[in-house]
Amino acid sequence: MWLSWRAGAVVCGCLVAVALAIRPGLVVRMGWRRRRWLVVTRAVASEAAVVVGLYSVWQLAGTVSVMQVTGALERARSIWDVERWLHLPSEVTVQHLVVAHPWLVQGLNRFYAIVHGPSMLVFLVWLFVRHRDRYPRARNMVAVVTGACLAIQLVPVAPPRMLEGLGVVDTPLLYHQSVYDALGRGLAYQLSAMPSVHVAWAVMIAMVVIGASSSRWRWLVLVDPVLTVWAVVATGNHFWLDGIVAVALIPVAVLVLTAVSSWGSRLAEARGGGRTGDEGSAPPPGEAGLSPERGDVVVVTASVPAAIDQS
Repeated sequence: MWLSWRAGAVVCGCLVAVALAIRPGLVVRMGWRRRRWLVVTRAVASEAAVVVGLYSVWQLAGTVSVMQVTGALERARSIWDVERWLHLPSEVTVQHLVVAHPWLVQGLNRFYAIVHGPSMLVFLVWLFVRHRDRYPRARNMVAVVTGACLAIQLVPVAPPRMLEGLGVVDTPLLYHQSVYDALGRGLAYQLSAMPSVHVAWAVMIAMVVIGASSSRWRWLVLVDPVLTVWAVVATGNHFWLDGIVAVALIPVAVLVLTAVSSWGSRLAEARGGGRTGDEGSAPPPGEAGLSPERGDVVVVTASVPAAIDQS
């Protein structure tokens, strides 16, 4: 059972409290092992707070709409017409390939409802533990793309399963597997079809895993976006264009993050340009001559990820 946005907000608040409680000053006089454990705990709590916070915002945004829901069906019909103009495959054809196999349909319903959340969580944990240098940028990309998706979803668009006359079957409703009924979500949440967060997450996970891992098995991660696209279309929850728009947001997010990073670097260089050559090179007062190798106490002033890496 997924957490509600309120429960997620409470968990996020607790994680933030843990991260703030572990201040560098608390670990100054502790042994190295305990100090390392506290630094790791603070890092994990901080990153978990970000992820759970984003999840809570996602859940809350699904209940909000900036336009009347009565226009959601017309907008969905327009998407269908654009797809026919682009000669994209019919969602009805894809669905008809599976509807004759109840076990397959129910499996796709469960995949759509369950897999995307845990897969993103496992991915972020794996990246944080195994490839921490790539974690911040990947986390920021996921946050920006998800935020963009939520902003677009404020304009309600119905999924194809709600359009009459197309021949698309509402497979989650047919087999009593609707995630919306199970979680008590209202109509507004079901009208957040454009774009597909499921597809965006699956593609981003595959991109980062293939780029970060050197294992020959890393290409198997491509199974996730393929199954995700198949599931969202075959169950009648999304149009092809819902996924296409979601994927198109990824390079836009990368460009935005690159621009922001470049701007931040130039700003830091401009601020540091006015310093003298010797300024900043000398150790802070009171730390000269301290040596961790001799067992001296050194105040931890580095950022949390850097402190972990130095361990």
